[in-house]
Amino acid sequence: MLIRSRRGFLRDAIRSVGAAGALGAMGKFGEMNALAAGGNYQALVCIYLGGGNDGHNTVIPINTAQQAYQLYKNGRGALALAQGGLLPINNGNDVYGLHPQLGAIQNLYQQGKAAVVANVGMLVKPIDRNGYNSNNSAIVPNALFSHSDQASQWHSANPTGLGSTGWGGRVSDLLTPVNNQGSTFPTMSSLAGSSLFVTGQATFAATVPTGGATMLMAGNQARAVGQQQLLSFDNGLQLVQAANATLARGASYAQALNAALQGVTLATVFPATGLGAQLQMVAKIMKVRAALGLSRQVFFCSMGGFDTHGGQLAAQDALLQELNGAVGAFYAATQELTLENSVTTFTASEFGRTLTPNSNGGTDHAWGSHHFVVGGGVMGGQFYGQFPSLALGSLYDANNRGTLIPTTSVDQYGATLAQWFGVAPGAGAGTVGSIFGNIGNFNTSNLGFLG
Repeated sequence: MLIRSRRGFLRDAIRSVGAAGALGAMGKFGEMNALAAGGNYQALVCIYLGGGNDGHNTVIPINTAQQAYQLYKNGRGALALAQGGLLPINNGNDVYGLHPQLGAIQNLYQQGKAAVVANVGMLVKPIDRNGYNSNNSAIVPNALFSHSDQASQWHSANPTGLGSTGWGGRVSDLLTPVNNQGSTFPTMSSLAGSSLFVTGQATFAATVPTGGATMLMAGNQARAVGQQQLLSFDNGLQLVQAANATLARGASYAQALNAALQGVTLATVFPATGLGAQLQMVAKIMKVRAALGLSRQVFFCSMGGFDTHGGQLAAQDALLQELNGAVGAFYAATQELTLENSVTTFTASEFGRTLTPNSNGGTDHAWGSHHFVVGGGVMGGQFYGQFPSLALGSLYDANNRGTLIPTTSVDQYGATLAQWFGVAPGAGAGTVGSIFGNIGNFNTSNLGFLG
């Protein structure tokens, strides 16, 4: 589920005037320079699992010092996955299992190209079960277990959910000047419609359809001339003028991208799925990065359906199969482009699910969940963060249903990615502290999963 700010809603409404599939506009680029011309390309690719992916059936303890498959099985009941069908991965001397559909991710993990970040979620500060039950609302994110609120908080890194910018957008605000002065395309691209995550204060994402950018005026010169005259006509109405400017910029970005993508192909075969199509377009845009004048890019992709209140086993099986196939193909495409060390892909989701099932063969909204980070720059083949006990009623169970209280914050997760991308550590202007407002509440701003 994609959540939009009011500004995002207005922006989308403006985009719809006079164009179909138009690229979203970006605000002013800000001052740019050519410090990073060509040689140090980096990209962040967010894959958002809309609805709240069940981390309990994604990463399962098998044989660990403090965790046991039996604890998982006791709490999971009829939704427990058979131990013999899990895909084993080692974390030091401990053994965990991935969902049976995650074979490509297992292979990347074993190659040291993927890591698991355990029990991530939105936090104001570190808390446990005692803090959660203290009735101190100041230390707990607002509206826990609400899709819209938690999605907004994940996208904005704001535990009140009131942010008008996303942390991907704020990263872009800081690093857009690294791109070339002649950039013809925004730093950020969304392959899944409008998203708060890629909304900055001064930068906005181009909304790129998986089939490429199209405009109503394309292919008809008379229509193109007429539309351009309408867009440039000054009628004195500020809202209309703003809409015209937005549409004109969108047309400019569409033309730039279409020209750059002309005849571009990839040898890597992507699965014929929604996420596969999104990541294939991401790879194509990366291939033409030089033509677009970009050395830093942020991408947002998404797939929905993870709100598994019923029929979870079959539903999640299909969803994780799609995720696995698309991620595996995308990593292969970064190898084809010799960009595997320059691209980091990571998962996100508004919350996890309860360990205990409901009466419909599904699970309910919870809090912390486990996530994957993939790329040649990842210090992979290991876990980061604390994997908590799955004993019901334990120190990090909020309500005796296996509702994990996060032991790693979204701020720490995002700050680690942002620092690899070039944002400075610290708390001043232009640092991760200016992007993640609560990062100072945690013992580290870098979890270490990127070299």
